[in-house]
Amino acid sequence: MAFEYTFAAKLLELLKEIAPRVKRASILRDPVLPQGIANFAVIQAMAASIGVQVSPADIRDPSEIERAVATIAPSGDGGLVVTASGVATAHSGFIVKLAARYKLPAVYAYRHIVVDGGLASYGPDWTDQFRRAAEYVDRILRGEKPADLPVQAPTKYELIINLKTAKALGLEPPPALLARTDEVIE
Repeated sequence: MAFEYTFAAKLLELLKEIAPRVKRASILRDPVLPQGIANFAVIQAMAASIGVQVSPADIRDPSEIERAVATIAPSGDGGLVVTASGVATAHSGFIVKLAARYKLPAVYAYRHIVVDGGLASYGPDWTDQFRRAAEYVDRILRGEKPADLPVQAPTKYELIINLKTAKALGLEPPPALLARTDEVIE
């Protein structure tokens, strides 16, 4: 799905905007998922245009996550992009703690990670997604065939920033970014 890949590139743009000093980024991805590979390809294609070198970090378990974070941390100009995956969700608390320990700006695909202390997220508005899914269920219950219903990509995205985490990292999000933010966590 093309929308998902474009969406992944937005995460790198967000990282660069919220942390302009970032010159290198590790892209944490699940190597088992085809979209993990495709997401990295899209991110890599646009990275040079914003002045960021990217490297993939395949994550399947906490030891690989810690190794990926520890590898980028010493540079002083590094950051993390955590792409959408079950592995990232299952270990999100661990990733947030590592990012805080190593003072790395990190952006995520899910709002709940920012609520739990992550720096920023950009992703589909899940409340809207569930509402739209309920509309499909209603249409099916009224007799429409599921095969006749079009596949729909998310149409509403939300940007969330945790100012407490930004302050702990010594970051001050630009006013233009804050103006576009759907939710600021203080």
